Amino acid sequence: MKQSAVFGTAAGIAPNTLGRSYGANDRITMGVVGSGARAQQLMGAVQEIPGLEIVAVCDAYKGRAKRAQARTGGRAKIYEHYKEILGNSEIDTVIIATPDHWHKQMALEALAAGKDVYIEKPMTYTTEEGLEIIRAVKKQGQILQVGSQGMSSRTEQMARKMIKEGRLGQVTFVRASFNRNTAGGAWIYPIPPDASRDNVNWEAFLGPAPKRPFSLERFFRWRCYWDYSGGIATDLFVHLVTSTHYMMDAKMPERVMASGELYRWKDSREVPDTLNAILVYPEGFTANLSSTFNNQSAAESGFEILGTEGSIAFRGGQLQFNRENVYEDNRWIVESWEEQLEESYYKDPKNRKLEMPSTLVPNMKQAGEVWEEWGMESTYTHMVDFLEAVRTRKTPAEDASTGHHAAACAHMVNKSVKEKSSVEWDFSRDTIKT
Repeated sequence: MKQSAVFGTAAGIAPNTLGRSYGANDRITMGVVGSGARAQQLMGAVQEIPGLEIVAVCDAYKGRAKRAQARTGGRAKIYEHYKEILGNSEIDTVIIATPDHWHKQMALEALAAGKDVYIEKPMTYTTEEGLEIIRAVKKQGQILQVGSQGMSSRTEQMARKMIKEGRLGQVTFVRASFNRNTAGGAWIYPIPPDASRDNVNWEAFLGPAPKRPFSLERFFRWRCYWDYSGGIATDLFVHLVTSTHYMMDAKMPERVMASGELYRWKDSREVPDTLNAILVYPEGFTANLSSTFNNQSAAESGFEILGTEGSIAFRGGQLQFNRENVYEDNRWIVESWEEQLEESYYKDPKNRKLEMPSTLVPNMKQAGEVWEEWGMESTYTHMVDFLEAVRTRKTPAEDASTGHHAAACAHMVNKSVKEKSSVEWDFSRDTIKT
């Protein structure tokens, strides 16, 4: 699919002019902080990009650090502590792919150390942290890219262009879902059989989180616990929100209402396994986000953008566009009138045109348009965008402001669930209204 949109500069973040300059052929080095499953997927993308080399890895579980090192052909060095990576002046950039509760501290320290940062979503563990990171990016003049890669897909770029061109008419409703039906999908991940107090650095994992007794379940299934994660909202909804904001050119909902329950996956878990949220946007549309870990019907998972003139649906790697072919059908109403009034109504050419389209002549019409994306997936293209921003010192696709607003929506959802009430956004302060 041909690229059909260009990345814009998010409001509030000026193009970077302070950071280090790189030549087109300069090698850029990268350290990986938190080299778990997602980080190793990112490493695969990095290793496909010429001029970008992973030279350092670290993780609180030694087994993952060793596997990450092996993925580099043994060339990357294993560091015991992330501060050692940040303190190495020969390392230009870092991936931060740790549990959410570490994101702010590591991001601030990395920026202060002069590193450009690729940070996995969500950017923050709390809403207030987003404003701190935005200020730090401005102050330090570094590049920070958040890792919700969907907006770097050709399908979402094409959808954004179609919406801007008015092909959907007035868009008033967005419906998006993420459904699963397995233990792994519910983050009840298998635990490595060799994991123990000897090779898991529990204190390094806890960091700023509340102190608790050693627990392999908490370490390897951290998304299931409020101490380290926001559950479905921050892991899955944040992707849906980032895509919604990008395609709809929206900033933040003015109001969020949500409900969440834990129905089935009750072992090794605190966060809900079923979540629903309504986000009301001042741009003039409502988004309905939903997720359950108790069914994964392919027909029900995806993304739909509904407008008065057409709709877009995402199914897997496909984008489907369908025009609205609507006509009035008031016959059942008009037939209840007195007979002469009914006859008079349908003698009016305007009413006949609106309600009685000709079906006597055989004809054909296009039911819709379908595009399928192929080639390198969006994780790769998102990382390529990060590298381009590092080289050019231009604002990346998903900068700190974009990441702040996507994560803040997730935090609003969780706040609404916990308080059983609607939550509002303070646009003047760029944070949740108190």
